[in-house]
Amino acid sequence: MISESLLFLFLLLIIGLIAKNSSLMVAVGILFILKAGGLDAKSFSFVQSKGINWGVTIITVAVLAPIASGDIGFKDLTGAFKSSYAWIALISGMAVALLAKGGVKLLADDPQITTALVLGTILSVSLFKGVAVGPLIGAGIAYAAMKVFSFFS
Repeated sequence: MISESLLFLFLLLIIGLIAKNSSLMVAVGILFILKAGGLDAKSFSFVQSKGINWGVTIITVAVLAPIASGDIGFKDLTGAFKSSYAWIALISGMAVALLAKGGVKLLADDPQITTALVLGTILSVSLFKGVAVGPLIGAGIAYAAMKVFSFFS
């Protein structure tokens, strides 16, 4: 008998195919392989607990690669701060990190909110060609919005 989780994954695979989103298709494919191989019991909880850290690490490596390759050096760094756009980027980076901090707290305090965040991320990735870095930032934005909402309630 086909489980609900397999049907859900199959639906996500179809969405990935329709939207031509290779990230979603690869992610679903990996989960199918783990499930088919009987590795789901331990691997899913491990991936769930460590996956965000892995993703952040991979993104950080990608962002730092131009520094390691020598494409970006100290001259570029100091020159960048002469631009108003660089200051906007600096402040935006700080704001996103602070939002993500609130997101971590929200996900720890209210884990069932993860379902809505994951669905929102999947919809954005599949329908609008978004990038799946959203759950943590989405949780941070939700956390900030909830704080504002509770302040006015």
